Amino acid sequence: METLATTRMSSKGQVVIPETIRKRLKLEEGAQFVVVGNADVIILKAIAMPDLGEFDALIQQARKQAKESGLKPKDIKAAIAKVRGHK
Repeated sequence: METLATTRMSSKGQVVIPETIRKRLKLEEGAQFVVVGNADVIILKAIAMPDLGEFDALIQQARKQAKESGLKPKDIKAAIAKVRGHK
């Protein structure tokens, strides 16, 4: 269910997200957004900190895959140095 509303931009470029939309999306003070603009379209995409439990699971999965593929810490350091332009 979409909620339509109008708003205005202040002289400082600030835009108020209408209360009905803030409540429906459970947006709180300090919420962060990615802003994309193209022609006359502006999109605000709410972003949130990842759950640390999810992050830990991703790290464990990456370590498991690295171990299974035979990747060693020195290989990772070498790849990082190469990308950064170091020898």
